[in-house]
Amino acid sequence: KEEGIFFCGVRRGSHGSGTLALPGGHLEMMETWEECAIREVKEEMNIDIHRVRFGHVTNDIMANEGKHYVTIFMMAECVDPNAIPENMEPHKCLGWESYSWEDIAGRTEQLFGPLKQLVDDQPKAVLDFLAQ
Repeated sequence: KEEGIFFCGVRRGSHGSGTLALPGGHLEMMETWEECAIREVKEEMNIDIHRVRFGHVTNDIMANEGKHYVTIFMMAECVDPNAIPENMEPHKCLGWESYSWEDIAGRTEQLFGPLKQLVDDQPKAVLDFLAQ
């Protein structure tokens, strides 16, 4: 996060292919939510984050793809405020771009299901964090 800006990329090769999503993935055994967020952002974008904290949770039923996830959204700041993401997993993502909340809220039809649900929910904790 730099002044309310965050990174999203277009998914590829998995459910939600072609939609805009935040970096993320599955928890590894015995991993905390914070550790998972730090690891996934590093693996996907080669960016170090800190000040990681809980943001929101969504219940995401993707009936067309036979998937049901509980998505935990974490909030964090880049250690380097001028960090530029690298696409470390081009088989999973077309590349990373920066967006504001308003940018994302105006693209609801293009969003990966969990991100769309986050936008629809308008969680106060996330909005307050982005306004800092």
